[in-house]
Amino acid sequence: MGAITVITSGKGGVGKSTTSVGLACALSRRGRRVLLVDGDAGLRSLDRMLGVEASLVYDISDVAAGRCEPIRAIYPCPGFQDLFLLPAPAREQDTIAPDVMKKLIPMLAAYYDHVLIDSPAGVGTGLLSAAAAAQRALVVSNPDPVCLRDNAITRRVLEELGIREQRLVINRFQYSRFKKLGCFQDLDDIIDESGIQLIAVIPEDVQLAAASAKAQPASHRSAGSMAYSRLAARLEGERVPLPSLRKF
Repeated sequence: MGAITVITSGKGGVGKSTTSVGLACALSRRGRRVLLVDGDAGLRSLDRMLGVEASLVYDISDVAAGRCEPIRAIYPCPGFQDLFLLPAPAREQDTIAPDVMKKLIPMLAAYYDHVLIDSPAGVGTGLLSAAAAAQRALVVSNPDPVCLRDNAITRRVLEELGIREQRLVINRFQYSRFKKLGCFQDLDDIIDESGIQLIAVIPEDVQLAAASAKAQPASHRSAGSMAYSRLAARLEGERVPLPSLRKF
């Protein structure tokens, strides 16, 4: 069975969905078969970001209700041979119950190397659903005190759900802005504030934002894409050192 990872954040707007897509693309480029599950019912965005919006007919709620077989709601993503999307429902009230997720996601994971579940931000019912079947979590944050405080709360909720393996992804990092903000001395301060072990620092990258807006794969040579490639390697157990912050 493939590894099941929930990707979440305590605060909205930190680039969690971009991180989900970036990591999924990086794992696909490594030759892995990847299923990306959009868990953000009512505010789904991954179908547009990955260029499958026009072909979308069914979503995960149709699978859960027995209206279609899983294969009919799983869409191949253009530009990637082994990346697939299971979209979220269009209405928040159709959020999948945690007990259903516990049955459905492991069944699907038998056919993939990785299942990545993009959770809604915050610690509400959406997170309870998205994290129900997860074995581990990536918590995405910007390097500011509000985000890190909220992610400390998220860490505790994940622990209560039994997810002990958690890693922190610092997103949209820019060294000059980090120093001007003056809230933290270094990454150790950030780690201490969140209480989560760091796994990746993703730089601010306009190319990633442009690719998402155009529903196109970002260049694998962009700074952000290379950071996601390093994240993918670490997630699979490779020892990849973090670059110097001054390079961001």
